[in-house]
Amino acid sequence: MAPDETRAHEATPGGTAVAEPAVADGAADLDKPWMTVVWDDPVNLMRYVTFVFQKIFGYSESHANQLMMQVHTEGKAVVSSGDRDKVEADVRKLHAAGLWATMQRDS
Repeated sequence: MAPDETRAHEATPGGTAVAEPAVADGAADLDKPWMTVVWDDPVNLMRYVTFVFQKIFGYSESHANQLMMQVHTEGKAVVSSGDRDKVEADVRKLHAAGLWATMQRDS
């Protein structure tokens, strides 16, 4: 997203970073799911990131490895989506595992 399309990241009470689209509230916006985005970092080993995706989301090793490679090569990957409560919980789990994750509305 372009910088002017997103308000500043807000922190929820649990410390989860949230990118809120700067769009007028409407019924169409309520239908858009939330997404969990994992960002590349210089700390975690690729094998560890694959393991975390398997452990938290129950992904196969192949799928978890594909997502890890997307994070590594593109700088980020969407690893889950759903309602706000589910995605907030996913972000908290990823933070507890030491990964850099945020949540945002699907565009």
